[in-house]
Amino acid sequence: MHRTASDTKNLIEDIVQRVQKIANVDMVVCPPFTSLPAAAETLGRHSVLALGAQNMHQSKEGAFTGEISGPMLREIGVRYVILGHSERRQYFGETDAAVAAKAVAAVGYHLRPIVCLGETLAQREARETMTVVETQIRGSLQNFPNTQIPELVIAYEPVWAIGTGKVATPKQANEVHHKIRTILGDLFGPEGKNIRILYGGSVKPENSAELMAENDIDGFLVGGASLDSRSFFDIIESARPARVSEHD
Repeated sequence: MHRTASDTKNLIEDIVQRVQKIANVDMVVCPPFTSLPAAAETLGRHSVLALGAQNMHQSKEGAFTGEISGPMLREIGVRYVILGHSERRQYFGETDAAVAAKAVAAVGYHLRPIVCLGETLAQREARETMTVVETQIRGSLQNFPNTQIPELVIAYEPVWAIGTGKVATPKQANEVHHKIRTILGDLFGPEGKNIRILYGGSVKPENSAELMAENDIDGFLVGGASLDSRSFFDIIESARPARVSEHD
C-alpha cells in the first residue's frame, strides 16, 4: 500500500528509463488497484514491463463490496496477479482454499497467477518449514488445470524475512525452492518442475546476485526495494545473465 497514482506514474517512468535496454529478463510491476489505470497508461508506450495486480476476487462479479474481479483487471491491461501474499494470509485471513479458487479463476480470465507461500519464524524454528510449505502449495494449487501450467508462477516468501531486514541465506532459500520444485513435479509431472519459482523476503541489491546464483531460484518478488528505481534496477541487473538450466 504505497504511492498514489501520480507517484506510481513517476516511479514507473523512472524504472523504464533504467531498464529499457535490459534483455532476457521478464519484469512485472504490481501497483495498488487505484494506480493500475495510470500504470497501464504509462506502460502503454513501452513493452519492457508487464503490469500486475496485488490481489483479485475469484468471482466474475457480485455482491462483494470492495473487491476487484479478473475481468476488471484484464480490461485495464493487467497480465499478472499476486495471490496468497503472506500479508493477505496473515492480516486478512486468506486460506489455501481461497488462494486455490483465485488461482483457477485467474487463468480462466487469462491472468498469470503468482501464488505465494512461506513459513513464519516460529514454524522455521520448530523445523516445520518443509511441512508448512508442502501443505500450502498442495492446498493453494488444488484443482489447478494442468493445461495452464505454463502460466503459473510460484513465489516463496519466508514470512520472517519480509520487511524485517532479515533474509534467508542462499542455501536456506534454495533448499526450500528445491522442495517446492519437487512437489510441483509430483503434482504436475515433468512440466511442473519448469514452473518459475521466485524468492521474496527482503531482497535488495546487496544480496540479490548471491541468491540468484542458486540453481532453483528463478527470480525475485521484490518488496520495499522496488519503491526506489535505482535499487530495483540493480536487483534486475543481478538476474540479467541468461541462465538456461534443466531442473531434474
